[in-house]
Amino acid sequence: MNLIEKVHGSYIHRRRVAVLACKLTGHLPNSGKILDVGCGDGLLAALIQRNKPALAVTGIDVLVREHTHIPTQRFDGKLMPFPDDSFDSVIFVDVLHHTEDPMVLLGEACRVSRSSVVIKDHTKNGFLAERTLRFMDQVGNCRHNVALPHNYWPKAKWLSAFEELRLSLRAWNPSLGLYPPPLSWLFDRSLHFIARAEVQRR
Repeated sequence: MNLIEKVHGSYIHRRRVAVLACKLTGHLPNSGKILDVGCGDGLLAALIQRNKPALAVTGIDVLVREHTHIPTQRFDGKLMPFPDDSFDSVIFVDVLHHTEDPMVLLGEACRVSRSSVVIKDHTKNGFLAERTLRFMDQVGNCRHNVALPHNYWPKAKWLSAFEELRLSLRAWNPSLGLYPPPLSWLFDRSLHFIARAEVQRR
């Protein structure tokens, strides 16, 4: 682990998780069942549960770590191992850009969610956006053996995907404040968003 990765893991990551937990909590119901797809160590989900104790969060991941903060089971990265309408909401936190085809997992989320899908991810918009996102991915994920296909979408493609999947966009927040100054000048910008979309049954 190099110096940048050590600093990221010891301070930046913890701060980022705390900020995201607060931001995501406001987009989730006060009670019910939540599925966290690609949950990693489950720390973020555990903080969300602390904010809203009546939520029950289950995690799934392709790479299940030895110690997780929430119950987590392995899945193949494509098919979610749950019946239709199993959860009140499905969340993806910096997961979809790690897949070859985000539409597959988004479609599965629409199937297993009764109500909403909440996404924290990136937008490939702005000066040197892709190069900056690749650097952040490398620092944050390489040591965990996470796949890095760098499948970043511009905002227009996200909106098109929601429309295709009949997801009704209810919130889009591009101002998350994940990093302290001066890092925020480089790594916040317009590169991140949280979106909440409601599942529309046919």
